[in-house]
Amino acid sequence: MNAQSPMALAREQPFFAGLDPQDADQLAALAREVRFAKDEVIYREGEECQDFYLVVSGRVVLEITPPSGPFPFDTVEAGEEFGWTAVLGSHDRVLLEQPPTDDLQALQARALQDTRVLAFVAARLRALCESDRAFGYDLMRKLLASAVERLQAVRLEVMDLYWPVARRAGA
Repeated sequence: MNAQSPMALAREQPFFAGLDPQDADQLAALAREVRFAKDEVIYREGEECQDFYLVVSGRVVLEITPPSGPFPFDTVEAGEEFGWTAVLGSHDRVLLEQPPTDDLQALQARALQDTRVLAFVAARLRALCESDRAFGYDLMRKLLASAVERLQAVRLEVMDLYWPVARRAGA
């Protein structure tokens, strides 16, 4: 198997489609390859947030972790991205006033299998967005599209879980 540089791997990712070639090169230059073992937690809610990720191979589950056990709400596969909130500049993955407790469910990202990602230091991405506003606009449009897709997936998951109950209740 040929070992590719993180920059070459980055250029192959669907996230790069539609980017101006110069912008794609700027973004690819920030990539570094990271591997996560099966069941390794990549981040937990409230932890310092430093990276944005593109999955090269493997799968990552995004889940809420109440005391009763994990509740998956989305799976991220090869060619997809996660951790986009890091690029927005928050030091926490999800805006919490307090750390999670037994009463409060936390969000986490966990590798479902051995997973290879490209990681981008969010602070460097934000700096690039500030210095090159056209690039920043294009990147934020892509991140917003990802957020909308994720929100839609969660909405459909909730509908699947609760719609039969709602229908029986007269909705």
